[in-house]
Amino acid sequence: MPPNGNKDPVRNLTDKLRSIFGPQPPRKTQNDLPPKVHFSIWYFVVAFLLISALQQYLFSRRVETIPYSRFKQQLAVDNVDTLAIGPESITGTLKGKDKKPGQEFVTLRVEDPGLVKDLDDHKVNYSGRYDSKFLANVLSWILPIGILLLIWRFAMKKMGPGMGVMSFAKSKAKLFAESETKVTFADVAGIDEAKEELLEVVEFLSKPEKFQKLGGRIPKGVLLVGPPGTGKTLLARAVAGEAKVPFFSISGSEFVEMFVGVGAARVRDLFSQATSQAPCIIFIDELDALGKARGMNIMGGHDEQEQTLNQLLVEMDGFATNKGVIIMAATNRPEILDSALLRPGRFDRQVLVDRPDINGREAILKIHSRNVVLGTDVDLRKVAGRTAGFVGADLANLINEAALLAARKDKDSVSLADFDEAIDRVVAGLQKKNRVMNAQEKEIVAVHESGHAIVAESVDHGDPVAKISIIPRGIAALGYTQQQPTEDRYLMTRSELLDRLAVLLGGRVAEELVFGEISTGAQNDLQRATDMARSMVTEYGMSDRLGLVTYERPQQARFLPGTFPANKAYSEEKAAQIDEEISQVIEQAHQRVRGILSTRRKALEEVARLLSRKEIVQGEELREILGKMSAE
Repeated sequence: MPPNGNKDPVRNLTDKLRSIFGPQPPRKTQNDLPPKVHFSIWYFVVAFLLISALQQYLFSRRVETIPYSRFKQQLAVDNVDTLAIGPESITGTLKGKDKKPGQEFVTLRVEDPGLVKDLDDHKVNYSGRYDSKFLANVLSWILPIGILLLIWRFAMKKMGPGMGVMSFAKSKAKLFAESETKVTFADVAGIDEAKEELLEVVEFLSKPEKFQKLGGRIPKGVLLVGPPGTGKTLLARAVAGEAKVPFFSISGSEFVEMFVGVGAARVRDLFSQATSQAPCIIFIDELDALGKARGMNIMGGHDEQEQTLNQLLVEMDGFATNKGVIIMAATNRPEILDSALLRPGRFDRQVLVDRPDINGREAILKIHSRNVVLGTDVDLRKVAGRTAGFVGADLANLINEAALLAARKDKDSVSLADFDEAIDRVVAGLQKKNRVMNAQEKEIVAVHESGHAIVAESVDHGDPVAKISIIPRGIAALGYTQQQPTEDRYLMTRSELLDRLAVLLGGRVAEELVFGEISTGAQNDLQRATDMARSMVTEYGMSDRLGLVTYERPQQARFLPGTFPANKAYSEEKAAQIDEEISQVIEQAHQRVRGILSTRRKALEEVARLLSRKEIVQGEELREILGKMSAE
């Protein structure tokens, strides 16, 4: 226990996470593991030295090295028995007159012309010896080369199979076997239409004879198109899991390297591997990195990316569907893909994986909350209603954030309050509890946010207010008003857009009325209001003066707005009229909001005082105050 007597906070948080996410398998302790055996190269060195010493001193005969003068003395007293004369040394044995018999010796040969005559005089048995250097030369060359080869082999093994010099042309696709692809359609929710489109692919991979019998041809390539985080990769893996076939997964950027021709070689290798594993699925994620339209390279020339794309087109052209290989790809920028990729016979079927509606969001929340202990007050339908616009990845993050918040507060389950806080963190950012605002700034923010909330409750088509807060969040948000849509909307009328425009201007007008002064806090509101008014005038044809004409046709990504600037296709005179009309729309909304807040001035001040005191006001409290003020 810590000195203060409380539980360890780290262990406490771990215990709460385990209680929320469910029991985890027991972790092996140090006593449960087998004892580790440590090997060291010094063991082998010591053993080698011991063996060499034993061989030298116990098992081999000792040869004494003597000077040449002593050798001549022994020869003079007739004590040399046999002799072997080499080019650099002389070895022999002694008779043993003053030494033990048979003692071997060696001496360095010197230039002595009378040596042979002396040997003959003393009747010594001598012979010549030639020292061959072949073995020494072989060892001096072969041994270092062998050591280098062993080091090279060891390094290549450590680098892995995909890092060798000859492996550049190998595909980097990850192969998931049937048993490894454990994702099925039960793990995918919120994109029912996309799943229905892909059921045909699953049926072809599992029952190809059904289609071949009637002469039908399955689409060769399926392109999954949708915003980031909607589950395109998950859906592709679910197809492989349902069909129980191998799954090749690779990113489009992994084909292109700095070496020319490597990408094309990897494409060939990928299709070759897939054919050997048929039936299977090839999935190329982020296809736009590989399949960008040719000719878009500002440097010109036939670069590596275009060579790789050409090879992919060739491989898909010569790829027969009866081989049982389906090519799937995903992208969130279909407008920049080369048109040759999208023609029939290649990626001839495009499946939209869009943002989920409220039913889809509820189904996704149920999937991701399977292992989370939810409180009795949690209604996933209400949570789905408050998360309009969220994709699958956002909802998974929301569940995780709520669970972490509950564990941090030592709760046994995740309550609705934890989900509320998690939604605020995901949408507006982390709370900045240490940021202290002075009393004047706090009052300005309270009046500003109260103006937004009262206008939202006063207009006919405004979404109900769920919460008002003046706690700073994120990078620059000093406060926010959270509205909860009653339903998912796909079309907006002119009156609905004007109501939204009024809500955006509510904060700025509230500051004007209460303080007679304006601040910089409305900068983001004014920017959004201006963009909305410009779209009404130039894109939606909602201006009586300019008529039913679209003056701007933005060339931007389908799912990434603002990627490319809009083209100006009208005269300077018409541009002046557009500016005047935008200003008029904004001014009319300004006067309308001023009238609403002037009528409800007492309610504005009351809500602002309550917000300054509590920092967070729920939507029910706001509507209660407005009801009392209206009854007076």
